[in-house]
Amino acid sequence: MSGLMGDRTSEQWIAQYASGHQNSVNRICHSFGIPMIAISLFFAAAGFIWPGHFIMNFGLKQIGLGMLLVGWILQFVGHAFEHTWPEFFHDPRFLLVGLRWWFAKMRGKA
Repeated sequence: MSGLMGDRTSEQWIAQYASGHQNSVNRICHSFGIPMIAISLFFAAAGFIWPGHFIMNFGLKQIGLGMLLVGWILQFVGHAFEHTWPEFFHDPRFLLVGLRWWFAKMRGKA
């Protein structure tokens, strides 16, 4: 992973990500949107593994897709309040940093 992320440490990536997420509304949107996106991937994967499974009359893939869409909408709503473009528009590696930032934020380190 270090080759993919270059010469920066995880803390440096998180610090740069955090600098583009100062607005409180943006931080709240990301606090909910990032885990929704991460969890949606598990629902989608489960939907492909067990395609006949239904939870509350919805398929796992549909739940995953819904969570993915809502999570991304929250990301862009947050950036509308921040008045900035998401970091991954400048560097796609930030798609991997967002979840690290969320974990650091939950531990009180971001």
